[in-house]
Amino acid sequence: MVFIVHISDFHVGSISFQEDLLLQSVDIINDLAPDVTIMTGDLTENGYYIEMEQAAKYLEMIKSPLMVVPGNHDARHVGDQCFRELIRDRYGCLQNLDGIKIMGLDSSEPDLNYGKVGRAQQAWMENQLDDASSKDMQTIIALHHHIIPVPRTGRERNVLSDAGDILYSIIKKDADIVLSGHKHVPHVWMVQNTAFSTAGTVSSLKLRGKDPASFNTVNIDDDNIEIFLNTADGKTSCLANYENVRR
Repeated sequence: MVFIVHISDFHVGSISFQEDLLLQSVDIINDLAPDVTIMTGDLTENGYYIEMEQAAKYLEMIKSPLMVVPGNHDARHVGDQCFRELIRDRYGCLQNLDGIKIMGLDSSEPDLNYGKVGRAQQAWMENQLDDASSKDMQTIIALHHHIIPVPRTGRERNVLSDAGDILYSIIKKDADIVLSGHKHVPHVWMVQNTAFSTAGTVSSLKLRGKDPASFNTVNIDDDNIEIFLNTADGKTSCLANYENVRR
C-alpha cells in the first residue's frame, strides 16, 4: 500500500493564517508517517521573501519526503524567484513509490490569479504519462489550480487558461489522480478513470461556511483507492472510495 498526504494553501503572511492549525496538522502528518507529502501551492500570501523563508521552515518540520509546487499567491512580487531559491524546483517527477509516478506542474503566472500550464509542461507531462504507461506505473499529477470547477466556490474566475487542453491530455493519457488546491474546498470528481481531488486549506481561516481547516490523505492498495478528509482536530471522513483498476 502507498499512503500519501495532500496539503495545500498555508497562506503564510495573511491575517487569516493560523500557525497553531498548521503545527497541529504537521504533528498529525508526522504521526501518520506517509510515503510522501504533496503540497499544492499558496505557501505564502504575497510571495515575499520573508514569507517564503517562514513557509520553508514549516515544510522542514514535515518528516516525510516532499513534493511542492507553487500557487498563484507564491508568484506575486517576484515570489517565483524566492520559491526557486528557498523551496525547490517548481516542478519535477518523483517515482520511487512502489510503481507510482508523481508529477508536479507549475500552474502559476507572475502577479496573476489565474493559472496556465503551458505547452512545454503539457508536452513534458504527456511524455511522463507515456513513460509510466510503458512501465505499468500508476500516475499522480500535482498542481495548484483546479482543472474542473469545484462545487460551493461561487462564480468561477481563477482557473487555468488552458484547462481544456490539459484536461484532454490527462484523460487521453489515462492519468490516475490529479491533486490541486486553490479553492480551499475539498472535493473529488471522477472523470472516466481519473480522480480529480482538491484539498482545503490546512492553516487559513479563508473558509466557506462551517468548513474547517483540513488536508487530504490518499490510500492506494491493490484493490482500492481511498481519499480522506482530515481536520486539524484529528477527525477523518471519506471523500472517495473506488476500485483500483490498474493493480
